[in-house]
Amino acid sequence: MVRRVLIALIGLALIAGGAFWMLSQPVRLTAAELPSGPGDPENGRRLFFAGGCAACHTEGEADDGSPLLSGGLALKTPFGPIAVPNISPDPQHGIGAWSLADFANAMTRGVSPSGAWYVPAFPWTSYRGMALTDVVDLKAYLDTLPPSDRADDPGGLPFPFSWRRPIGLWARVFLNDLPAAPAGADQTVARGHYLVTALGHCGECHTPRTATFAPDYAQLLAGAPAPDGDGDGDGDGDGTVPNITPSAQGIGSWPASDIAYLLESGFTPDFDSVGGEMGPVVDNWSKVPADDRAAVAAYLKAIPPLP
Repeated sequence: MVRRVLIALIGLALIAGGAFWMLSQPVRLTAAELPSGPGDPENGRRLFFAGGCAACHTEGEADDGSPLLSGGLALKTPFGPIAVPNISPDPQHGIGAWSLADFANAMTRGVSPSGAWYVPAFPWTSYRGMALTDVVDLKAYLDTLPPSDRADDPGGLPFPFSWRRPIGLWARVFLNDLPAAPAGADQTVARGHYLVTALGHCGECHTPRTATFAPDYAQLLAGAPAPDGDGDGDGDGDGTVPNITPSAQGIGSWPASDIAYLLESGFTPDFDSVGGEMGPVVDNWSKVPADDRAAVAAYLKAIPPLP
C-alpha cells in the first residue's frame, strides 16, 4: 500500500513538473517572422527616447554627445536590487553580438538570447506591444551608438527570485493583454495609446499592481506606490506615483497642451516642476518630436477618468 502511494505521488510530481515546464516555456520569434530590410535608424532614435532606454541604461555620454548605454544603475524592487546591464553595441560586454531575432525576443517576449526569462523590471511586459518594424528600427539606431566595454555588475536577485523559469508561468497565468485604444480613437489618439502603453511603458509605474505583481489594467494609469518607495524624490521612502487619468484626482483639469509641455519642460500648469523618477523621463521626452508629445496628451485626455 505504501509503495503504491509513493509511486502515485512520484507520478503526480512528474506530471506537475512536466506541466510546469511546458507552461513556462518561452514562445520565441524566429528570424523569418521579422520584417526584412536594414531598418531606419532615424525612426529608431525617436523610438529610443520615447521608450526611455537612456533613463535606465545610460551612465553619461560619449565624446560626441551620444548616449553611452553602459548600464551601471541598480533598480530597486520589492524582491531586491537589479543591476541594469550594458546594452551598447559592444560585442563582448553589450549586445553587439545579438542577432535581430535575439533583440526582438528580448524586447517583445522578455526572453534572453540564452532562452532565460527577463525579470519584468525590464519593461518587456509593455514593449510586447511594439510593432516589429519599430523593433527593427530601434536596433538599427542602437547599432549606430558608440560601444562601451563596461562589464555588467555581478550578482542579482536572491533565491528564489533568481530562478527565472517561473516568470513564464506568471506571464501565462497572470499577465493580461495590454489595454486597447479607446473606442473610436482617431489617428492622434491611437498614436498616443501606442506611445503610452507600449513604447513609453507609462503604466509600469502609474498603474497599480495586483497581489501577483501583474499590472491591474482595470486601474490603468490611476496611480500607484512608487516602485522604489520614493517616487517623489525626497528620500523619505513614502512616495507614490500620481494618477494621470483625466479625473479630478488626476490631470482632468489640465489642458492637453499643458500635458505636452510637461513632457517637454518638466513644468506643471501651476509652475511646479516634476522630480524623482520623472526627471529622466522628461529628459528623454524633450528629445521626442512635438507631435508625439501631443499624441500622448490627446490619449491621456481620451481615456476613462479614474479616482
